[in-house]
Order: sequence, then C-alpha cells, then structure tokens
Amino acid sequence: MVDSVAGGKAAKVVPLRASNPVQSSDKKWGRVVMKQGFCIIPSILLRAQRRLGLNPTQLAVLMQLCDYWWDHMRKPYPSKETIGERLGLGPRQVQRYMADLEAAGLLTRNERYAKNGGRLSNEYDLSGLVERLKKIAPDFEEAKEVKRQASRRGGLQAAPAQQNKM
Repeated sequence: MVDSVAGGKAAKVVPLRASNPVQSSDKKWGRVVMKQGFCIIPSILLRAQRRLGLNPTQLAVLMQLCDYWWDHMRKPYPSKETIGERLGLGPRQVQRYMADLEAAGLLTRNERYAKNGGRLSNEYDLSGLVERLKKIAPDFEEAKEVKRQASRRGGLQAAPAQQNKM
C-alpha cells in the first residue's frame, strides 16, 4: 500500500494486480485448445437433459447448433452434412433428430433460399429451447436452495429456526 495525500487528506492507495493475459480457461484446457474457439452453453441444458426428454444424440445435435449460435440476433444455419460429419451421422439421421427436436418444441427449422432461388441450409431457431429452459430454471434454483439448506448444520429443519431468530 502507498500513502497518498489528496485534497489535504491522507488516503491509502492499493495497487491493482496486473491483469494476467492467461485466462482461466487457457489454464484449464490449454491455450492450443482454446485457440480453436469455444461456445457458451448454459449448464441447465446439460442438467435438464432427462427432464427435457433428450436422448444423448438429440442433446449432441442441440449442442452442435449452439456452437454455431454466436449472436442472439443471428440464428445458426449449419448444414445437416456439417453436423453429421461432426457427430458421425448421415444427413438423413440428422434430419430425423432435428424433426424430433422440432416436434418437442425445442427448435424451429426455417428454410433459406439464395437470391437465385436455390436452396441454402436451414436456419434453426432455438427460442423454444430457451423458453423451456427459462420455464424450468426456477425448479432447478429451488432444488439448489433445498440442497444448500440440507447441507447446513441440523439439515432442513435448521433453516426455519434460523429465520425465526432474525
């Protein structure tokens, strides 16, 4: 700490730590891995897999779509072939999984066309998934709170007694 005088008053100045150019993710995964990119996936998507009724391949398809969803205003539009290559599936299999996800209300496929009228890859709207996750998030938050209270001394019974003391 450094003493400083500002406006006639003594003040303690605490030097800030220099920012570390090595991110936590680089330390965890390695810089060479992180240079390949990353995507943001809310943990609740993984935790709620069973509740959403997703089998492992359906979840993998959704995660692939999330990897292409960089901006909230721009929906992802990878081809079925690209997703299939990443997952080791044929385009028709990917199409069936996407139809299942659409029937479950988790995604909407929107056709895209080039200026000359030719077909482009579909655009995928994940707002159904987002809304479903928002709807179930309070249940997960409540379960987290119950677990937190249960871990207190005295378990769940301790929480109301502690509240009465306040």
